[in-house]
Parts: sequence; structure tokens; C-alpha cells
Amino acid sequence: MTCQKTSHTFTKIAFKPLHTNLFNIVLLSFFLTLGCGKLYSQDIKTKKKPLPTVKQTDKTKNTTVDTVKVDSIKPTKTFLDGKVKYKAKDYAKIDQKKKLITLYNEAELYYKDVELKSGIIVLDYEKDEVYAGRIKDSAGVLTQYPNFKQGSSEVQPDSIRFNFKTKKALIYNSRTEQGEFKIKAAVTKKENDSVYFLKGARFTTSTDVDNPEYYFQTNKVKFIPGKKVVTGLTNMVIADVPTPIALPFAYFPMSEEKSISGIIIPSYNDSNTRGFSLQNGGYYFALSDNYDLTVLGDYYTNGSYAMRFESAYATRYKYRGNINVRFENLISSERGYPDYSKQSIYNIQWSHSKDTKSNPNSTFSASVNMGSSKYFKQSINQANVGSNLNNTLSSSISYNKTFNTIPQARISLTATHSQNTQTEVINMTLPSLQASIDRVYPFVGKDGVKKGFIKNINLQYNLSGKNSFVTTDSLFFKPQMFKDAQIGMQHTIPISTNFKIFKYFSAGASTNYQETWVTKTINKNYDANQSQVVTTTVNGFDAFRTYNFSTNLGTTIYGTFNFGEDKKIQSIRHVMRPSITYAYTPSFEKYYNTYAVDASGRITTEYTRFEGGVFGAPGKANSNIVGFALSNTFEAKVRDSDSTKTEPKKIMLLNNLNFSTSYNFDADGKQTLAWQPLLVSGGTQFFDNKMNVNFGAVLDPYAIDNSGAKIDKFNIDNGGSLFRMTSANLTLNYSFSNKGQKEENKQSERNGGRKDDLFGTNTDLNDSRNSQFANDKEDKGEDVITEFFNSKLPWDMTLAYSLTYSNVNRENKISNNSIMISANMDITPKWKGGVSTGYDFVQKGVTFTQFRFERDLLSWRMAFNWTPLGPNSNWNFFIGIKSGVLSDIKWNKRSTSNR
Repeated sequence: MTCQKTSHTFTKIAFKPLHTNLFNIVLLSFFLTLGCGKLYSQDIKTKKKPLPTVKQTDKTKNTTVDTVKVDSIKPTKTFLDGKVKYKAKDYAKIDQKKKLITLYNEAELYYKDVELKSGIIVLDYEKDEVYAGRIKDSAGVLTQYPNFKQGSSEVQPDSIRFNFKTKKALIYNSRTEQGEFKIKAAVTKKENDSVYFLKGARFTTSTDVDNPEYYFQTNKVKFIPGKKVVTGLTNMVIADVPTPIALPFAYFPMSEEKSISGIIIPSYNDSNTRGFSLQNGGYYFALSDNYDLTVLGDYYTNGSYAMRFESAYATRYKYRGNINVRFENLISSERGYPDYSKQSIYNIQWSHSKDTKSNPNSTFSASVNMGSSKYFKQSINQANVGSNLNNTLSSSISYNKTFNTIPQARISLTATHSQNTQTEVINMTLPSLQASIDRVYPFVGKDGVKKGFIKNINLQYNLSGKNSFVTTDSLFFKPQMFKDAQIGMQHTIPISTNFKIFKYFSAGASTNYQETWVTKTINKNYDANQSQVVTTTVNGFDAFRTYNFSTNLGTTIYGTFNFGEDKKIQSIRHVMRPSITYAYTPSFEKYYNTYAVDASGRITTEYTRFEGGVFGAPGKANSNIVGFALSNTFEAKVRDSDSTKTEPKKIMLLNNLNFSTSYNFDADGKQTLAWQPLLVSGGTQFFDNKMNVNFGAVLDPYAIDNSGAKIDKFNIDNGGSLFRMTSANLTLNYSFSNKGQKEENKQSERNGGRKDDLFGTNTDLNDSRNSQFANDKEDKGEDVITEFFNSKLPWDMTLAYSLTYSNVNRENKISNNSIMISANMDITPKWKGGVSTGYDFVQKGVTFTQFRFERDLLSWRMAFNWTPLGPNSNWNFFIGIKSGVLSDIKWNKRSTSNR
């Protein structure tokens, strides 16, 4: 190889096209063959004697001038134009007869920006050549390989020879790194500054370039810097065995761009329902340093096809994001067969974040995941069971602006989207407006002290506006969707205060005024011609106004139970926070009208013209409710097992234990009962906060009749207990590991799945090079293999248990009782395995199950995952090179699920 690498740099991109990969491979091999500059000796310089000065008389001007006699002998050309420094451990010998300088053992030579270190260095200042090579140690092993460095370029060959006059160079068995590549070449010849030849070159991403598990071999290469690269036969070699993977020749134009556009080679697959296919083929567009575009496509022989457009963009200190648009036209079976079907599905994902440093007073963010409800269930390029089982897709795009006025004002524009994948109902706001002005304390004096009932009185103004749509997949962004839009605006002015009573009680009072504007109302009447009640939409501005009042009173009670400092449990602390609230909302029956339900007109029903509005409708019944709540926490002080600790350790026994209920003074005992059910909830954590336990129950004080309807009679008066438990639930989550905190699968969550892998790992079938195991780190070639019985096997496990009890209508049954487990383990330093499974004790069957295995093949990765049960059953096998620059070198085979 040559003694200098170019300053060209290439960045890693998400998709490396095939011709780009080969281009980089060949190009990197030649980066080492650039010129080294001239190298000179230290003490070989010619000296010129000064010529005599003779005075001559100018007869014309009768003056005397100085003249210099011209020397007919040409001066010797100076060999050195800089200082040479050199040293060696054994000796530095100068042979004036042979014009040689020989440096031996740990030899070093420095000239200008050139550094040469080697076992032996020979400088022939008569031929203008420098030689460097290895030497043998006491055991006869060749050591001290040459290391040639010029500027930031570096090369380590077996030997090197360079001629300063002709600028030709020969480098033998050079080794170097460029990006992800390790390169070794038998001979590199520099013909001149613009032409280089390479023989016996191999390049690989393996850690050990001298003994790689695979490499690419090429014997004839011509390189013209800045213009082109031409190669002969290039062959892939695995374990020193040549493979049939080869190119007879290649021509590549040379570019200094960081990333290069090019073709992405598709992979072959087949399906029982769609036939043979070419998948994930396309083109990568390196549009600029700030954004790119990848276009991918699939085609099946039965006519199915898919298109994907993926783009990432970023501007430093301003924003970054990515956009994925996916469309699939799926055909199953063949036309004329009973199982023939055809449908189109799509998915749009957009993620955008703004750097807060660019403008602290405004933010813009986007998190979009929308499309066909059946996309994740039927996509041919997504194997994400978590997304498949999830019933909701959601999106949000928001812009927030803060105005530094007094009082401070804020405005927010948001577009939201919520989609139920089961019912295919879509709720969307486009946009939603939120504006507010900070609280104002009109009775605070100049001292700014807010103390007491009067001084704490404050008011605020909030504005909310919505343009809301409720539609379905089939009508999404069609004229009917916009025709059914609900537009409204709501003004809210809350006035509140808080104060202390008897020093230990905190009290508060508030009133709230709301004015709601709408652009649509309804009118109901009985149509005799149609013999039914007809609802018509009335377009035009209308408004209603409501108000309410509420107050609250609460305190905090502390209790400590001491058992003694000599006990294991020294004390238990109990904190109670009781509170009572009262809320009153009057009836707004003035906004209600009546309509006849039959032709006679004798039977009428009330309604409000604001029904179905974007902000709801005013209430007709009085609401006169007092609420009761009690929250508890329990904490223990225990003696630390570490005898050196002087302070006891605090342990949380119960994070929370809450009770709440309410009483309605205006209940009529028929449609509305006075007491609401008592709600009980609680939670705590165990094992250093690794296990979360949450529980809840609903206790109803009223009895039910034989039909299951609640009656205005207490359950204890009906021969039962004080409370009737209508439902209860218990959830337990436990994540533990011996290799640190487990990383969450963010891509799975973005696609609508779970953060954990209880429903398996998210597999993007477009690119399987990434590991299935979130904690997997790239191998650095430093495997530590200990004795079998003393070795540590890294593992992690996530466990989730759910129990639900139902007794609404005396069914007294366990409606849900299931456990789910996900575990991963490093079986050996190179083998990883994992499983996600569960069991439903009610249905008596195994829940979702996935097995996954992975083999680290150093530069390669082999992976297999299998879902054996259910409608999502499938398997996927992948083997390929880890490096992104060689992403096209892979083999991927998978089955089609039964969806």
C-alpha cells in the first residue's frame, strides 16, 4: 500500500446501495497510495563560495559601478530543504562511500510532516530513496513493522520503498483502517501523482485484518484520484474459502461527497398466498448533508406491491426528525378463487423535535402514527405483534408560544388524532387552540405578600377552540368528513382563593364561568310524513353560558409507632391526608326544549339544541355534591444490615392507599342514587423498586334486584354485607436483570406497540441487521471466556400478572387471570436466546408466544425468531454483515403469517 491516505471522509448512512459499497471498498484501498512528499538527509548540504567583486568604470557616465563575475560552473543542487531528525536504539550509521544512512532497532526518522518508524530504515541520499522494513527478535520472529505517518494519514506495511525524484513508491503488505474497513494489500505501486495500481488487495470489516472471518479479494485495480476507480475480478472469501459471489469488473466514478446515491438491491422471497417476490429494493438519494430520501418497493407475482418513502433530516442547533410513508396494495390468492381478496393499506409516521436552544419561547414537535387500522395486522413488512394487538393509534402535532408580557400569556396550536383499530373510528382535531393568561392577584399589595382569603383571590382567562371530526377509515379526508365537522370555542374564567383555618386546615374556594360558542345546533320534531322524529342540523352561531361553585377543606395527620431502637423495625410512620369537597352546579333547563314523539303530540321529550357539540351540552339537573377522600402512606424505619451505618434505613411499605366517595343531595332515588360507590386503590414497590404492585376495588353500598339493576336500598338492609364488591383488580410488574437496566424498544412504541417485549420484539423487515436484544452492544473483539462453573450468564426478565374480579350482577367470577413473561439470556458469549410467552388461567390456554435466537459471528450476525401459535404465527431468519456499508450482503428468509 502507499504511505498516505487521502483526507476524504465518508459518513455511515442508513441504506448503503451495492455500488456504493464496492466503491467505498476499492476507494479505501487506494487512500493509502497518495504521495508522501520528499524526505531528506540531515547533514548533506553543498556550500557555495562567494564570488569576487570587481569594480568597473562606466565611460558614459564616468562613474564606478560594482559588477559580479558570472561563474561558468553550475552550483550543485541542494538535496535538503529541511532538517532531518533521526534516532535508533542500536545504531545510526552513515556510509559516505555508499551514500547511505542506516538506522537499526526502534528506528525513527522525522522530516517536515513525515514520521517513519520501523525496525530498520535505510536512506539512500544518492538515489533519493528511502527503505523501511521489519527485523527479527531473539526468537527469530519478525517484529517492528514500519509505521509511516504524514499529517493525519497512517499506514503499517511489511516494508516500504519510495523514490523522491520519480515520486514512485512500492509498499508491501500494508495494513490500515478507513472508516469501518480494515484493508491489507500485497503490493501497492504509485506510478505518479495521478495513477496508482494495487495488487493482491483484501478489505473487510473484521477486527483482525490478518486473519479475518471473511474478506473481499481483488488483484487488479487502477485508481485515478478524484476521477475514477477501475477494478478487475472481485471475489468474496469466507474462512479463506472463495465463494461464487463475484463481479468480473467494475468502474466507479470518484466523488468527495460524504454520502452517495445509488441502487439498493432487493431480496428474494416467496409466499403461499402471493407468489414469488422481490422485496426491499429501491434507490437511496443523498440529497444534501441535511436530509436524504430512501425509496423502497416490493413486488409479488400475483400483482401485490408495496412502496415506502423514508427520509431523515436535521439542522444542527435547530431541529431534527424523520418521515416514513408506507403504502401496500395487497392481493391474496388469484382472481376467481373464493379466497381472493384485494385491499390497500397505508401508514404515515412523522417524528420532529426542535432544539430548545434555538428559541426558548417557542416549541414545535410532532409525533404522528396514522393510517389504515389494519396496517400493522396485515403489513408484509412489519412483524410487530405489540402493534397488532394494540387497539389505538395516536398522533399529535403542536406549536407553543410564550409571550413575555405582564401577566405572561401563552398560546398553543395542536392537531390531534386518535384511531381505534378495532372499530375503525377516528377522532381528530384540526386544529385545537389553547390560549391562557397567567393568574392575576388583584388584591395583593405592593409588598407582594399573598396571605389570607382576600389577598389570595386570583383570576385567570383561558380560551379553547376546536375544529373536531369524527369519521371512519373509509371516509378519512373525504368531503363527508369535513361536512360533519364540529367547530366551537369556549371561554373560561376561573376565580379562586385559598387560606388557612385554625392553623392546621387548608381551605380553598373557587367559582368558574364558562361561555361556549358553536357554529352548529340541532332541531328535533316529529315528521308526520315519515312517521318518525327527524333531527335536522341548524347552521349558524349560537352560545350557552354555565357556571359552578366549589370549595374544599383538608389537612395532614402524622402518626408514628415506635418499637425501639434495638428492634429490627424501629418505627412505622403513617401519614393521612383527609379532605372534603363541596361542588354545586345549577340546572340550565332554559337551554332545553321539547318535541313530540308520536303523531298525537301528547307524549313529549326534552332535548337541548346543543347536543353533540364539540364541548358537550349544558346540564339540566342540579348537581349538589359533597365528596370525601382519604389518602394514606406507610413508611418504616429499619436497622441497616450494614453495621457501619449509623442511621436507620427508610422503607416504603405503601406508596398510597386511597378511599373516595361522594353524596348527592339532589338525588331522586330513582335515576340518581345519593351515595356513589366507594373507590379503593393502592400501590407499592418491592425489591429496590423493581416490582410494582397496584390494586383497586369498587364497593357499592346499594343492593340490586333480580334483574341486576341497583335499587334505592342499602345492601346491608337487604340481608347482605355493608358493601357489595362489584369489581376488583390486581396488577403486578417485575423487571429484574443481572446486567444493568434494560433498554426499552422505542421503535416498537412508536409503531403503537409496547416499550417492553412482552409481546415480542418489533421486527422491521426492511432492515434486520439490528439486534433483537435491546442491551446488545457491538463486539469489540475482547471476549472474556471463563471456566464454565465460574462464568456469569447475563440475563433479564420482565414479568406481568393481571387478576380481575367481577360481581356486577352476582356473577362472582374471575374474569381475567393471566401471567406474561419475557426473558433474554446470553447462553454463551456468542449465543443469545429469548422467549416471550404467557398463560391465561381463565381461558386455559397459552397466550402470545415468541422464541428468538441470535448468533454473533464477529463481523456477521445470524438471527432467528419464531411465533408458533395463533393468527400471527410466522418465522424469520437472517444472516448478514453487521456493517452498514455492506448492508446488501445478507440472506433473509421468512414465512408469511396467517393474517
